[in-house]
Amino acid sequence: MHIAISLIGSTGSIGQQTLETASLLGAEIRALSADKNIKLLEDQVRRFKPSVAAVLDECAAKEFKTKVRDVDVRVVSGIDGLVEAACADGAGTVVTAVVGTVGLRPTLEAIKLGRRIALANKETLVCAGRLVMASAREYGAEIIPIDSELSAVYQCTRHESMGEIKKIILTASGGPFRGMCKSDLQKVTPEMALRHPNWSMGKKITVDSATLMNKGFEFAETVHLFSLHPEKIEVVVHPESIIHSMVEFADNSIIAQLAAPDMRLPIQYALTYPRRSQSLVRELDVTKLAGLTFEKPDMEAFPCLGLAIEAVKAGGTFGAVLSGANDAAVDLFLRGALGFYGIYDCVRKALGSIPNTTEPNLEDYIVSDEEAKRFVYDLVRK
Repeated sequence: MHIAISLIGSTGSIGQQTLETASLLGAEIRALSADKNIKLLEDQVRRFKPSVAAVLDECAAKEFKTKVRDVDVRVVSGIDGLVEAACADGAGTVVTAVVGTVGLRPTLEAIKLGRRIALANKETLVCAGRLVMASAREYGAEIIPIDSELSAVYQCTRHESMGEIKKIILTASGGPFRGMCKSDLQKVTPEMALRHPNWSMGKKITVDSATLMNKGFEFAETVHLFSLHPEKIEVVVHPESIIHSMVEFADNSIIAQLAAPDMRLPIQYALTYPRRSQSLVRELDVTKLAGLTFEKPDMEAFPCLGLAIEAVKAGGTFGAVLSGANDAAVDLFLRGALGFYGIYDCVRKALGSIPNTTEPNLEDYIVSDEEAKRFVYDLVRK
């Protein structure tokens, strides 16, 4: 089985795990990209020999081009460079592992070529899910999620009629602060938020997991990816992170997907679907599981989840506002300029201040995301 990949966001956590998985599968790497981490990108280019390497930051791109002048690789830059990398010749699968709406245009252009989209960039569907899914249907492009919960749902529904689905149950680990009360959470620092108990992820998504905003994003992704009404989606906290999600059908039977918590499994599934092969993920010995527990999320202690769900229900450009405001707020939190609950406050205020465009086009989504970011940065500067 020959696999050829364009990897957008190769220097991040998902990108690095994708390359690890690609090596196991013997996949060909046609394109790689980074934002500013050109040292790691150079190592990757020399090892995997892609035909295209994109660097989003224009200044870093110039330096990178000098560093790899002895390598047969075309160096491109900016958002147009990311688009070129996503659409690289010979790549049947595009792995979108960048963070933020920067992944939107490259994804849409690759969709127009009918490529398989192995989607790790949550913002693509959170911001513009309606547009992206309509485009995928028009051009016959597959979108397979690289996300443990969404991949689990995808696997559980492959041989079932979507009309028979009664409910999708998204599991959440609860993050590092599960069970903590609001007064304790007021004291949370970035260092504390980055200590996830189960998963190895990038900083931004780890903080999103701590606030449960990440689960709100997955709620939005589920609505769009599976064309479901929000009322058919339930979030439950499952601290063991063994059951990655469940699907309940009309006859009240439930199908679940279980595996060790390791992002390399959904990555590999997206690359090899519909086939499966040996993976780098450890085998799950069910006889050694002490127990599997489930509980309702604490929406008072973790209000970002409820905020995200309401934004999804509102539709329009509110997903883009949600994503952009959260992106800026998390950045400020990680820099020590904002408290843990400041993330929720900033996103809530952005949603209450920025108008919702109910029938948006691509430019509307991008403008709303940028406006939300500016709003939050300006809010904190005051």
